[in-house]
This record gives sequence, structure tokens and C-alpha cells, in this order.
Amino acid sequence: MAQKEDVSGAWYASAGLEQDVVVATKAVLSRNLANFPFPSRLTDSESEHVQSIVFDAFNYLKNADEFQAVSVSKLDSVGSKIMHERGILFDSSGKMQGLILRNDGKISCTVNTDDHLKISSFIPGLGVDAAVNSVYEIDKELQKRIQFAASYEFGYLACSVLNSGSGLSVCVNLHLPACSFLGKIQPMSKKITDDNFTFSACYGSGGRNALSGFSENGASLGCYYIVAPKSSAGGSEFDQMTSVHCAVQSILREERSARKTCSSQHLIEISNYAFRSLALAKNSFFVSLREAVDIISGVKFGKDMGLFSGIEDHQLHALLYRIQEGHLEYVLDNGKFKFEKDIQENRPRKIERLRALILQEAFENIEK
Repeated sequence: MAQKEDVSGAWYASAGLEQDVVVATKAVLSRNLANFPFPSRLTDSESEHVQSIVFDAFNYLKNADEFQAVSVSKLDSVGSKIMHERGILFDSSGKMQGLILRNDGKISCTVNTDDHLKISSFIPGLGVDAAVNSVYEIDKELQKRIQFAASYEFGYLACSVLNSGSGLSVCVNLHLPACSFLGKIQPMSKKITDDNFTFSACYGSGGRNALSGFSENGASLGCYYIVAPKSSAGGSEFDQMTSVHCAVQSILREERSARKTCSSQHLIEISNYAFRSLALAKNSFFVSLREAVDIISGVKFGKDMGLFSGIEDHQLHALLYRIQEGHLEYVLDNGKFKFEKDIQENRPRKIERLRALILQEAFENIEK
């Protein structure tokens, strides 16, 4: 039908640490320029000035040729959608928004969103230290050219009080199917929240999905969750990194223990979920985004239980990015595809068809 999609250079397609449970780690550093109002209060000329200062500062980085800068207004709808799907852009009221992206996608910076500058780093699997070190490396270089707003009392100043202080936030995306199956998510969420973290659904609520039948109302779609500190204001960067490590390691232990229980006591029911997920992927002409997330989760759970071989954790995690709407629209517009006659003029159906084909290609070497 078409050439295979090449994602070998994408950061999310690489192997990482603890990927039996952890999908990816993201560190974000919020900074604002001294002597300028926050983005929501900037005039058009001030917004343009801030963008110019930041864009210019990146030209002086040691590896400046690896970065590309663009005004967000110049992105087409597909490009904007991809940036939102990958957690790089978020809707905000700022004017003259800009985007700076490193060629490998691991580092990105937004300009004039909630804050004048947000530096983000993405690491496959668990990589708190690596992600944090990456954003601080950029921050150190930028401070040679830009004066950031700060005070002795509050530290670095941000639009949100919760992001002031260090300005650092670390988010970890986790796959927790065993804890979900055993009903451990609610007490886990309470404990994490009491420890000053947020615990949220990555892809929205799953409810009682058609594939597994065991997710409780309000459960996260695909059992994917994000853990992040509630505030950047307390403690040093080291303290914050340590607290994230402790929180995530506690979740890892609980999920792995739950998987042992699932394997010894609930293997038939989980096998039903996993085999149905694989069968649906292999025999569908069209797959919706919500179905795809649940299918990937089901196959991943099957692999965790030793039911499948022939696919690696990082390949399954990469699929979560490859089946997103914006990514598929880009592939559709830039590839050479020949679709079945009855959907050639139906773009939404072609997207769902392409999603099904990507899943089938990814799963073709799976063995039971």
C-alpha cells in the first residue's frame, strides 16, 4: 500500500530506562525576562521584542545550528496539532508566540505562552536527571545573553506562583495496567496527591472500554497516567528531583508487585484482554484514536505478562505518538498511499485506515 514510515530518528522511538512501566520523562523550566510584563499583559510591540530577544539568544548557543525557530502563527494546522500532541505547545493567551525546536526533538522552547520562555526536554523512559540537566544546560547558556526576572525572596518569577522558585517541573508518563486491574489506582492517587504531586490521566477517561471490560468509571484510557509535582516553589532543584525519583520508584514497585499478582491469579482474564487487543489490531480496516490507545495498552500488558514476544517496550511506547491525529495527517500528506476506492475521498476514514495499518505493521512480528 505504501512505503514504511521511518521514525528511527525520533526521540520517542529510542529505548530508555524502566520502560516496562515508564513511557517518557519531561522536564520544563519556566523563565521570564526582567523588565517586561508577563505574556498575557504584553503589548504587540513588547511581545515582538521578547520573541526577538529569545530567538537571537539561541543563535549564540554552542550548537545553534541544531535549532530551528519559528513563529507559531506560521505553523500550519497539522504542524500545530503535532506540537500540541507531543506536549510542546499548549493553548495560552500570549501574543507573538514562538517555538524553537532542536532537530532531534528532544529539546524545545516556547516563547510568549504562559511565560516568556519555557524550556522543555524529553527523554524516553525514566530519565529525570538527564531531562533536568538538559534544560539547565540551555538555561545556563541563555543567561549569558538574557536577564531573567528573579528575586531573593521568591526565586525565579513565573506567571503562576506554583511555577516560581526554581521554575522547574518534571512530568513522568507511566503505564499502570496491573494497578488499574486490581483497583489500586484510587489509593495510589490519594497517596501521590498527599505527597504534593498531581496524578492525572494522560489520554482522558477510559470508562468501561469495549476491549478490557475491567476499567472502572473514571479510569485513564489505556491505564496511562502522568505524575508531576504540584509546585516548583518548595526546595532546591535537587530536592525536587529527589522527590520525583522517590515518588516514581514507589509507583514502579507497586505496579511490578501488582503484575506478579495478576500473573499468578488473573492470567486468563488478562489474556482475554491482550489477545482481543491484538486480534482487533490485526483484523481492523479502521481504528479510532481511543481504540488505538487501548489496543497498545492491551498488547503491552500481554507482553508484561509473558504472553507475547517479538516487540520491545520502546516500540510500543513509540506507537502512542505515531497513532496521534496530527502525526497521521502529516504522514498522509507527505507519503504516497493508495487507499481503497470507497474511502479515497474520505480523509477521516483514511486517517483511521492508516492508523490500522501502522498498528498491523508494528505487530507483524509478535509471537504468542
